[in-house]
Amino acid sequence: MDLIAMKSRLDARQLMIVESEIKNQGKNMIVAYVLWYFLGFLGGHRFYMKRTGSAIAQLILSITIIGIFVTFIWWVVDAFLLHNWVKEHNRELEYRLVSQMIAEQGPPAPHTF
Repeated sequence: MDLIAMKSRLDARQLMIVESEIKNQGKNMIVAYVLWYFLGFLGGHRFYMKRTGSAIAQLILSITIIGIFVTFIWWVVDAFLLHNWVKEHNRELEYRLVSQMIAEQGPPAPHTF
């Protein structure tokens, strides 16, 4: 079931709770890009996005002379990918929260005509 159809089953209070949780648990685009800009060579934005494995690899590569060139290319590519990572993370979080709300409601009531 798509997210829009799922959200249509929620009332206004539940939608406000979902939006509040997304603000609290979701990733912030500005924070992600600030980390990318200032700590990107050390993998700061990747740690923030919970991509720990590649963040550690970026951190280790930054220590070596050859690795700093690779990390620079990686850093530039990440500038274009980061936006989608944040949106995808927040979309998955919203889907999970809406699914939980629907599960707590129980099955939908049958329609009578």
